[in-house]
Amino acid sequence: MKSHVLKIARLPELLNERLYAQYEVIDATENPADLPASALGVRALLANGESRVSRELIEKLPELEIIVVFGVGYDGVDVQAARERGIRVTHTPDVLTDDVADFAMALLLGIGRRTADADRFVRTGAWSDGPFPFTRKVSGARLGIIGLGRIGKAIARRAAGFDMRIAYTGRKPQDVPYDFFASVVELAAAVDFLVIAVGGGEQTLHLVDTEVLDALGPQGILINVGRGSVINEGALAAALRDKRIYAAGLDVFENEPQVHPDLLGLDNVLLAPHMASATQDTRQAMADLTLSNLAAYFAGEALPTPIPV
Repeated sequence: MKSHVLKIARLPELLNERLYAQYEVIDATENPADLPASALGVRALLANGESRVSRELIEKLPELEIIVVFGVGYDGVDVQAARERGIRVTHTPDVLTDDVADFAMALLLGIGRRTADADRFVRTGAWSDGPFPFTRKVSGARLGIIGLGRIGKAIARRAAGFDMRIAYTGRKPQDVPYDFFASVVELAAAVDFLVIAVGGGEQTLHLVDTEVLDALGPQGILINVGRGSVINEGALAAALRDKRIYAAGLDVFENEPQVHPDLLGLDNVLLAPHMASATQDTRQAMADLTLSNLAAYFAGEALPTPIPV
């Protein structure tokens, strides 16, 4: 008899196929707040990095013992509520680090060198009327990273290949050859490109606000591959519109898949649909790790990747 798993998130088909083959899946993706009666006895819940697993949802599942997150971020999970019940939480770290770091550089180069605008310039025939406007040099520029974790360090290694001068901010200085700044404002004032590689949650909510954007300044470029909630999107749209910063490249948004409407009409922002880790290889590795965590739980074995204690 197959074990039951409650699914509350859209997942790639390469995971769904194996999930449905191995488990009896109760799908509450469309409305997790309104669970079917069949979900009340489940012991395992499957979410993704954007899911909201609230205390209220956890309380509706009296038999729940594990929350398995398809993604590295788990800020949508009420970890405190889970721990109070002894519910374990897993995620999929490490396997997506390279792709996210690669994409951070893609956004940085794409908006700095205006590759999307250049493509349209050629396609529309505007090239016949004269040359494309000058863009921004990346090599040798000053790069600031908010959050020097696995992904932040991977971004720094890639930026070093462009001879960028690297600085960072975080909870505390680390043993790395980069300059440390105690605050985001101080870091923003000291760099040309500011990259967000930090997770979401209450501690980072709207960490990048008007003060930070003004410190970044009219030549500064903001990149976000962390969480959309880290940026005050209204403040960012105003700063881009008023040219108080030069440009932005964004892969994540506060209310995905909805994007702040004031961002959509701007030509100095490069927008991507939360795709930094969305390569076939990495999503396969994430699916493998997700299923490994589920299998280990049901077998009573050690979980491969529990969240940090």
